[in-house]
Amino acid sequence: MDDATGTKGASGRLSGPTEDERLFSLPLPSARPSPTPDTWRVLRILGEFVEGFDTLADLPPGVTIFGSARTSPEDPFYAAATETARLLARAGFAVITGGGPGIMEAANRGARAGEGASIGLNIELPFEQGTNPFVDTAINFRYFFVRKTMFVKYSVGFIVFPGGYGTLDEMFEALTLIQTGKIKHFPLVLFGRTYWSGLQAWLRETVLREKKMDPKDLEIFTLTDDPAEAVAAVTRARESLMAIAEKTAQARNGHGLW
Repeated sequence: MDDATGTKGASGRLSGPTEDERLFSLPLPSARPSPTPDTWRVLRILGEFVEGFDTLADLPPGVTIFGSARTSPEDPFYAAATETARLLARAGFAVITGGGPGIMEAANRGARAGEGASIGLNIELPFEQGTNPFVDTAINFRYFFVRKTMFVKYSVGFIVFPGGYGTLDEMFEALTLIQTGKIKHFPLVLFGRTYWSGLQAWLRETVLREKKMDPKDLEIFTLTDDPAEAVAAVTRARESLMAIAEKTAQARNGHGLW
């Protein structure tokens, strides 16, 4: 098996680099030209954007749920994520996850139990991460940044359960987009007060104290242990966005300008 192909071996690990790894690799001056130069790779990236936009365009307003892939079904957070997603589905939201195991599986399970849209946006990794069986609409991405765009574009808010580097990456990217005004009326709910309280304290007692952030930046996110409270936060955001969209539409039609 040719390592350069990036195909999966019997162990479930990719036998070569992922597309993200190839993209970010520095070419050596003495190396032969790549068979897929970056200028042509743009077309593959474009194709991923087109597939994502085309597949997800007709979704109702969504909520993305993040959390650890290592969370077992016996973990209390698994049950909490399932219930949160069930309530979201019953409230008319599409539930979007990374499509893998753990919290992602729990959320897709809850979406299906609530008879809502259950979406899984999976990613090519050096190790196998199959799509969980509760996903109804699945898209497999090669590039993290394309996948991240889909999470934000088709969501009115994020609910973040305990997780590691991947979860923190998505959380801080959303915080940055909110802080810089790239997305508005976008709630970020951190589920699990005990788990997240240490991070909140560090931001307040270290980052804020050393004047590396504004006090209002601590108001961007909400901590909760209650699925209903998490759903209420994103429901309010959906209502605000719908009111803004209606007002904008009236203005374009020449009504409500004054």
